[in-house]
Amino acid sequence: MIVNPKFRGFICTTAHPEGCKLNVQKQIDYVKSQGNIKGPKNVLVIGASAGYGLASRIVAAFGSGASTIGVFFEKPASANRTASAGWYNTAAFEEYALQNGYYAKSINGDAFSKEIKQKTIELIKKDLGKVDLVVYSLASPRRTDPDTGEIYNSVIKPFGKPFSSKTVDFHTGEVSEITIEPASEDEARQTVAVMGGYDWKLWMEELKKENVLADNVITVAYSYVGPELTHAIYRNGTIGLAKNHLEKTSRELTDYLSDIGGRAFVSINKALVTQASSAIPVVSLYISLLYKVMKQKGIHEGCIEQMHRLFRDRLYAQSILLDSEGRICIDDLEMRPDVQEEVCKLWKIVDTSNIKDISDIEGFRADFFRLFGFGFDEIDYSKDVEIDIKIPSID
Repeated sequence: MIVNPKFRGFICTTAHPEGCKLNVQKQIDYVKSQGNIKGPKNVLVIGASAGYGLASRIVAAFGSGASTIGVFFEKPASANRTASAGWYNTAAFEEYALQNGYYAKSINGDAFSKEIKQKTIELIKKDLGKVDLVVYSLASPRRTDPDTGEIYNSVIKPFGKPFSSKTVDFHTGEVSEITIEPASEDEARQTVAVMGGYDWKLWMEELKKENVLADNVITVAYSYVGPELTHAIYRNGTIGLAKNHLEKTSRELTDYLSDIGGRAFVSINKALVTQASSAIPVVSLYISLLYKVMKQKGIHEGCIEQMHRLFRDRLYAQSILLDSEGRICIDDLEMRPDVQEEVCKLWKIVDTSNIKDISDIEGFRADFFRLFGFGFDEIDYSKDVEIDIKIPSID
């Protein structure tokens, strides 16, 4: 069928299989161009089908020669509907990994469930024995508690009082004022239950109990802090509360893993266009301005560049550089004072009339479309494509 982008709000409901494959190939090519790095050998990536999780899996395999198991929840194609982008990404990753002689298998299902945890453990025991790196990169808006069955839903809201600021509709380029009402206590509780460290801890406890963690294992979860501009809705809001819990969990996990020499880290990553970030008010406008400044300074990075630097210069460096809170900060280029000072100046003057001139809204839009396999010059989108693509390791 001929596949074009279709939208429901800020979600693209179609994905182009050839475009997703090309997107994966470009990331692999980048990692290969950087040469081999010292890194892990047996890797579990929880949330492995897109964004930072997919990039982590690519760096582990094509940078370090690692065997990888990826866990995610994606949809295959149906008669008249494309698969999700993450499905096509994984199909491409596995194909390229196998072509290069790397072990790669995937598990599709609810990573929050006991069933998927056990299925993953069984696969590790059967094929790898133990893993020496566990990447936790889930980005889900809801979670079902595996013990109580309660369904938690996350919200992106401030605390205490309404928050008003600028935002942008990146499809139209219209800059407008948005007001977000404060969260209730229950909304805050549920957001922490979804986006905090609860599930990460459950995974690590099950993996250790089943003796599939190697000595000196490393586990890392991804987070974001960002600038003062976004703190009211992000770091000081419901998401920030959840991320604080994630950081607390990392310290608890380091203690829990100490008898096998294990360590747990939270990596603070750069603001990038993802399916999640594109739906967060205020953040989309900030990213558009940030891209402009960082590209002008020659220090812009995408997911794959960020993860390659994380593995090479932090996780597997001779010593792991941490900030005063015990976190890995790979957002160091974004948070440079000269970068933030310039973004703040642009923020004060940006509006609908000048956004195309003083921001990189076009770059934001292009990155968003590429998440779903669209917008690549190398692909003729007027041609019919096969949408029913199989992931080699999934029946």
